[in-house]
Amino acid sequence: MSLRYASPLSLVLGLILAGCGSPNETPETSVEAPAVGEIPDEEPVSILRPDVEAETKIDDEKPAESFMATIGFPDGGAELDADALATLEQVIGSEQFASSAAIVLRTHSDSAGSDAVNERASQARGLAVAEWLIAAGAEPRRIDVIVFGEQNPAEPNALPDGSPNEDGRAANRRVEVEILASAAASEPSEPSDES
Repeated sequence: MSLRYASPLSLVLGLILAGCGSPNETPETSVEAPAVGEIPDEEPVSILRPDVEAETKIDDEKPAESFMATIGFPDGGAELDADALATLEQVIGSEQFASSAAIVLRTHSDSAGSDAVNERASQARGLAVAEWLIAAGAEPRRIDVIVFGEQNPAEPNALPDGSPNEDGRAANRRVEVEILASAAASEPSEPSDES
């Protein structure tokens, strides 16, 4: 299990660097043509010949889609209540959990309290979920806990008049569980409504 902290600066720098690169860069590729008179071992697959079909390899170990779930927490706590346990049962019942795919836990808090307090609360929630998943059979090396604290609210923490938005704060005290799949490495996934 690994534990990482997401800072606003690292998130911004990551986005900036992702867009970097010279517009004149071209990928280097080399294709070796067969020598004159040499016959290749196998016939190439043609998109123009319908009688030739390409073989498709399927990774049977990993499901095609990621599994997403959100686990909520009571005010200020890291205790797994009945709703959290029910959601965790769905997680371990998924085909993705049965695979060896990576499990990412993104941990969050509301904005009540200092940054340090919210970070600690976030971390405690992530570790509670990680420990439960390990007890349910997940290998610790599969689990990556990313602590966000109050940085990424799902709902506003305050109402327009500045008073606390209790429903919004409750939605922000959460751990988002994602079990990655083979196709998920290149495509972003949508959160599940089963939370």
